[in-house]
Amino acid sequence: MKHKTDRRAGPRPASSSGTDLQAAFGAQVGQVARRWRALVDARLKEFGLTEATWRPLLHLSKFATPPRQTDLAESLSIEGPSLVRLLDTLERDGYILRCADSDRRTKTIRLTPRGETLQRKIAAVVADTRSRVLAGVADRRLAAALQVLEEVERSIRALGASKESQAGAPPRRARRKD
Repeated sequence: MKHKTDRRAGPRPASSSGTDLQAAFGAQVGQVARRWRALVDARLKEFGLTEATWRPLLHLSKFATPPRQTDLAESLSIEGPSLVRLLDTLERDGYILRCADSDRRTKTIRLTPRGETLQRKIAAVVADTRSRVLAGVADRRLAAALQVLEEVERSIRALGASKESQAGAPPRRARRKD
């Protein structure tokens, strides 16, 4: 009797080795994040947006006060020069304003009324997508997964802080609301 083999790309079932489980976990987290973003990206194309343009607009809503460009770049996990080009586009299209901060060397980013309207549409699409993606996941399993991801994030931050302290640079803090 012949067995069909699954030739789809992706992590293979992990053996009992902790290293194999860690490798499968890392691959799965990355793959799920990319696919989830691609799904949202496809749904936001109707607004003429790409991931590069909708993510900054969405992230602006996560701050209690208008963020500095550096804080937004950190929130998006991108370099400052890359963000500047995106902000140029968003400002040209009338979605944001860059305003002088109390420290004249920095700028804060504010949504325009047009940007606020678009941001609400983006947030609605993101929320709907999240609801649909997670519809079949029990709350207790989602809570357990969230705890694991929070542990992983703490470890990543600790490793990053360790690397920064070795280089003599102070850790950066974003002004995000919790």
